[in-house]
This record gives sequence, C-alpha cells and structure tokens, in this order.
Amino acid sequence: MSLTLRYMQLPDIQQVAAIDESCFQPPWSRDSYVFEINESRISHMVVLARQSEQVLQRRERQNDWLSNLSDLLRGTSRSLNGHGAIVGYGGLWKIEGEAHISTIATHPNYRGNGYGEILLAGMFGKALQLNAEFIVLEVRVSNAVAQSLYQKYGFSRFGRRRNYYRNNNEDAWDMRVTLDKETRSRFSQLYDELQTRHDFRDTYSWRARPRG
Repeated sequence: MSLTLRYMQLPDIQQVAAIDESCFQPPWSRDSYVFEINESRISHMVVLARQSEQVLQRRERQNDWLSNLSDLLRGTSRSLNGHGAIVGYGGLWKIEGEAHISTIATHPNYRGNGYGEILLAGMFGKALQLNAEFIVLEVRVSNAVAQSLYQKYGFSRFGRRRNYYRNNNEDAWDMRVTLDKETRSRFSQLYDELQTRHDFRDTYSWRARPRG
C-alpha cells in the first residue's frame, strides 16, 4: 500500500467528517472544513491517504507527461488528489509565531499502525516551513498514549485547561514545544526514521498551501 501526506481538499470532507464523528464529540461541522480549506488564511489542513500500488500505477499511466508537468508545477499530484482512503487527518493554524495543532485523528480501523505519528510529523514539518517559533496543542489528561507521542517530539506540559472538553468536561493539558536548534535536529532524525519505516510521500510539509 502507498501512503501520501497531502493538503486536505473539498472531496476529502466526507471521509474526514466520518472519522471526526467516530473520534470526537461534538465533531466539527462539514461547513467548518469547507471554511478551513477555502477561506481561512491561517489554516493548513492535512490528510493521510492510503492507496494500493496497483491503483496508483494505473492512475499514473493515465496521465500524459504534460499533465504531470502541470501538476508538478502547481505542487499537486492529480493521481492522488481526491483519491484513496483517508486513514487520518489533522489541522494546523499559523498565527504569528505560534503554530497550533487544532485537530488530529486516525481512523479507528487503522490505529496502531503509526499513522498518527506521520500526521504529527507532517504538521511539525509544516510549522518549520512556516517559520513558527513554537507549536501548541491540547490533549486529554487521560490520553496517555497521545501524550507519550507528543513527548517523543519534544512537547512538554505548559498548563492545564479545566473542563476543556465539552462532552464530559475533562481537563486538557496544554502542551508546547519550542522550535530551537536542538528540537529541529531531533525532529530531522525522527522524520528520517519515520520515512524509513513507512516510506510515505509527503507533499504537505515542505510545500506552500495550494490556492483556489
């Protein structure tokens, strides 16, 4: 199977919303995703798509070289955009020096495969590409698995947000990481190791957000 990390597009919303509804209460509305993709100037939404090599090769054969060149110049890949099963998604807001991970989730059927780490690493890389000074996120105080992953990438607890989650009033840890030289070096090593394990394509982290 082939994995691609890429910017979220409007055709992805149906699959993304289904994952959201299975993971969070209350979930985001579909209109919220449309706004994040089309209108928000601070938002960088991402999906991780999973596709069989046979389908990928067939789609690539259907594209002539001029179309491929056009897609490359636009920073997109027509053979993947809008296609493939979405196994996870995330959102990053860039506000001045702060990069804020607004959401991150993996489809329940695909948990335990390391896909959440790919999404986190992608947004970490995007924060670097956007010249952020630090990254912020919130996580349930009971979610020890997620906290362990975040700590692996250098996040630490900054504060506690009381009654943060509306469905059960659970508290959240405010976790942050400063993007200093040491953190950047550690991330580079972690990202390379992740690429070796999963061999995913990343057309999100180091490319400008597509417009229009």
